Amino acid sequence: MRFTGFLYAGLMMTAAGPKVLEFNVRLGDPETQPLMHRMASDFVPALMAAATGELAGVKLEWRSGRACAWSGIGRLSGAYETGKAIRGVEAAKATGAKVFHAGTRMGAAGLETAGGRVLGVTARAGFGRRDQRAYAAVRT
Repeated sequence: MRFTGFLYAGLMMTAAGPKVLEFNVRLGDPETQPLMHRMASDFVPALMAAATGELAGVKLEWRSGRACAWSGIGRLSGAYETGKAIRGVEAAKATGAKVFHAGTRMGAAGLETAGGRVLGVTARAGFGRRDQRAYAAVRT
């Protein structure tokens, strides 16, 4: 069976080296957010090339550094509250982080929770500093 698309590994770095947690082919997961944050290329032509079978000639450009995503804002299952005000998104962006919306909506008072995993925050920086940068954006 032919496969055209993304195949990426979810890895856990351990003292014994990297360990594979999962393989994934979807681009909707929070694990994809650091990947997309580093991509410097226009993604649409790559998608069109994949859809038309002309992917072999596509070269993607990447920004330097590493990226880290924090996606612990919200819940995936069970009961969750909706309609709660969300504050600090602009302050997080001011740190250089990218804020990905998933379970948000505009309500009477502005941005609010709409359920599920609400936000993902991704930062790009040199190795070791990216985690600190993402977490600092989340605290804002």
